[in-house]
Amino acid sequence: MPSDWVRRFAALLPVGANVLDLAAGGGRHARWLAERGCRVTAVDRDAAALATMKGVAGIETRVLDLEGLDWPLGGEQFDAVVVANYLYRPRFAALFELVRPGGLLIYETFMLGNERFGKPSNPDFLLRPRELVDCLPEGWNVLAFEQGEVERPAVIQRLCARRGAAPGRLPSLA
Repeated sequence: MPSDWVRRFAALLPVGANVLDLAAGGGRHARWLAERGCRVTAVDRDAAALATMKGVAGIETRVLDLEGLDWPLGGEQFDAVVVANYLYRPRFAALFELVRPGGLLIYETFMLGNERFGKPSNPDFLLRPRELVDCLPEGWNVLAFEQGEVERPAVIQRLCARRGAAPGRLPSLA
């Protein structure tokens, strides 16, 4: 099941939006987005996980090493980039470039404090307080940001930001 955060902000995307699901795994978000009429590119290094989406309408899968020396997505842009439960700081700048002007970044992952509840517990894989907001380049507009403990239990950080100066429409809370 897709996260509530992703579902809330993906509601801003028009039918036919070109969306990247970065580090997609088995594709819980890719599948849901494709069902909504988005064209989804699901990327991950786990070929077996991506193979579970073979033949799913609206999804293109690509086995990519997102942490290698060469950035495999250079020059590409999408209407939205969705990242859930993945963090690789050396690629933040490249990640922001994947979002076309006017497009959305929808990001949700673990942060410091999560080590109390288990994995991930390595600080390399846990965001620092306000890190997602603080690392956004100039020219991004934060639509929503949250951080803290959730029911799972886990400690997470969430961001939805639009690339461009105009705030744009917010999705309903319902």
